[in-house]
Amino acid sequence: MTRDPGFACHSCGGFHAEIPMSYPAFAPVYWRAELDEDPDSVLSADQCVIEGREYFSSGRLEIPVVDAESVFSWDVWVSLSPQNFDRAAKLGESAGREREPPYFGWLSTDLALYSPSTIDLKTHLHTRPVGQRPLVELEPTAHPLAIEQREGITMDRVRRIAEAVLHAGW
Repeated sequence: MTRDPGFACHSCGGFHAEIPMSYPAFAPVYWRAELDEDPDSVLSADQCVIEGREYFSSGRLEIPVVDAESVFSWDVWVSLSPQNFDRAAKLGESAGREREPPYFGWLSTDLALYSPSTIDLKTHLHTRPVGQRPLVELEPTAHPLAIEQREGITMDRVRRIAEAVLHAGW
């Protein structure tokens, strides 16, 4: 959360005491409830395997807030090759893992506030020190999310995101 005292919401007309500075994604867009029963599928807070053939890692897509001393973030999922998934898992709790080169992946979280879809945007997953989620860097394209990550957003944009997300049932 930020030190911002809150905001009057245009969606509900109420007052929200704080402005969220991050939002989670609990699973890749490809996860389905019936996979809970599949022995070849697993979903944790950090990793996901679907039917033993699709591999995902969670990460944090950070966006600088240009008119505040803070960062806004989306917690997202990125698909990885089996080799990169295994390598990242092997280094899971290893000191110095942040020296690992970034892993290529595809964004696997649908951030509905963006058009066109955020699914399958090209990413680089940067491992960070133990205890920190990996950093998700989008390839520099003309997609609105990639532009926001490169150029930053304002606190007004953070408020508009909050209004949309808090009332969309995410």
